[in-house]
Amino acid sequence: MILTEWKDFGTDAEFYTQESFEKHVGDRFQAMSLEDGKDIPNFIWTDQHVVVIKNNTRMFNDVSFIKIPRNPSVMNFV
Repeated sequence: MILTEWKDFGTDAEFYTQESFEKHVGDRFQAMSLEDGKDIPNFIWTDQHVVVIKNNTRMFNDVSFIKIPRNPSVMNFV
């Protein structure tokens, strides 16, 4: 389901509020995709990026954020 209002989530290492997430990725929240039965979203849309939430480990609950530009034409390809 797509949520346009922030829903706090946490891992074993950290708890994310909208403010802490925006500070971490340096962009403003717009929406998130949350699968039924899951506490951690799989995608978060911001003003400039789509952020993919990736599980880091199997032993404990930890995630990393992969930022993908929403408008790839603004990227500088070398």
